Amino acid sequence: MPAIEALRVGVLCGGASPERPGSLASGEAAAKALAEAGLMTELIDMADTALSALRDRIDVALLGLHGLGGEDGKVQGALDTLGIPYTGSGVLASALGMHKPTFKTLAVQQRMDTPRWTMRQPEVSIESTINTVRLTLGFPVFVKPSSGGGSLAAGIARDDAELRALLTRADGDPYTEFMIEEYVPGLPCTVGLVEVEGRLRTLPVHDVETDREFYDYTAKHDPAQRREHCPSILPAPTTENMQYLARRVFQMIGAHGVLRVDFLATKGGRVTMLEANTLPGLSQRGNLATMARAGGIPYPELIKHLIRTAYTKPGYLP
Repeated sequence: MPAIEALRVGVLCGGASPERPGSLASGEAAAKALAEAGLMTELIDMADTALSALRDRIDVALLGLHGLGGEDGKVQGALDTLGIPYTGSGVLASALGMHKPTFKTLAVQQRMDTPRWTMRQPEVSIESTINTVRLTLGFPVFVKPSSGGGSLAAGIARDDAELRALLTRADGDPYTEFMIEEYVPGLPCTVGLVEVEGRLRTLPVHDVETDREFYDYTAKHDPAQRREHCPSILPAPTTENMQYLARRVFQMIGAHGVLRVDFLATKGGRVTMLEANTLPGLSQRGNLATMARAGGIPYPELIKHLIRTAYTKPGYLP
């Protein structure tokens, strides 16, 4: 593994994803921390940079990309082809983590609890979809993109009319595929895993309380709209179960270097898994950095650990 101090680090962020603002915040925070540590760092907005131009500009890519095109394996495959090392998971794990229906199908096969769901197929009418939801899931339900994050284009439907409104609005959205999920009221929780000196560290569980209808985009970006706890306020057996499940997910999708797994914990004791994030946000106030600090890893060290994951991948990673 080369010395980090000798590397030209390209922090890739931005792009054309609907999650561009969050990605820019991640990239800027990480680049600032690296520059302050004396590393050769370049912040690169992928909205106006061709991947092929990176070969001679950087030695390693720190991925701060979010959402479509950056978190789903496409950039990872291009960097593999170019021979540029990059942080985090490879193509397969990125794609599996990004596409929620496929991820949830794998979770069910592994006997992990995840909210029941159905798909909004573009070729099927909205009225037929509503009938399917009524017969298979019942109300309320949660609607969200199959490949998206940050609670963008997501919402709760409590009856036919609200679901019709959400699906009608979704037809004009940049996301082309939507999932309709059993609504589970509960405490949003997340578990981070990060490779430190060649070993996977499981970080303390982070939870969030909010008075909003759910942990939506506003609550995620306005600290006044949420109350965070890390370590979690939940009982130790519950958080230990989440940590155990997060490690199982890491193995299940073949993740590498870093992963964040999101859960809901109900008052009745149910722990249900929502999704996996192979490129967690990198801002200093973000969940991953918060969990790392609670686990004794300062933010600058977290970013350096992530860069090292680019050089600890197996010789072939799908």
